[in-house]
Amino acid sequence: MRSARASLDPVSVRPTLQPGPALPLGSRGRAGEAFLGLHQRRTCTFLRTMLPDLGVCPSLAKGGGPGCASACFRRRVQATARLVGAGLLLAFLGALGCAGRAPGLSMAEGDTLLSVDYEIFGKVQGVFFRKYTQAEGKKLGLVGWVQNTDRGTVQGQLQGPISKVRHMQEWLETRGSPKSHIDKANFNNEKVILKLDYSDFQIVK
Repeated sequence: MRSARASLDPVSVRPTLQPGPALPLGSRGRAGEAFLGLHQRRTCTFLRTMLPDLGVCPSLAKGGGPGCASACFRRRVQATARLVGAGLLLAFLGALGCAGRAPGLSMAEGDTLLSVDYEIFGKVQGVFFRKYTQAEGKKLGLVGWVQNTDRGTVQGQLQGPISKVRHMQEWLETRGSPKSHIDKANFNNEKVILKLDYSDFQIVK
């Protein structure tokens, strides 16, 4: 009895069967084991490439074997599960950090927190400038404070997401309260912060 082997017909480019050398009955089992061993070694190589490298599979280093693929697979799956678990834990802790540093503040993910001092010059006292400043700051979700000075100006500090702080700076420089008249606005000590120093926007007497 003769076994069959496949080849390509150059005309039809289709596999055709041609007789090949017969294999002794006793050798078929060994051929199957050799094929299985080759397949498992290739599987180990694939797993070592795609999953985290934890060192060379001991069986693969010795030439591979029937148990190599399953051993490598178990080790890589366990390592991947640990990495996924660590990533989820870091994400959860990061979310807790954001919630803790910004009480009552709704901001876009990744928006940088900014702190800036301000002083407004012009007709800004006796025209409810502080009240309107507080209301605008709260509407934007900012924290900080505002107060009158002995120089006839209004000063304070803004803290919050950079986009909201920029909006408030424009409001202080160009709008203010309805009866105010703004000559100029100075902004100083601008810096990026990791957490908010206040929980509200207050009027300081």
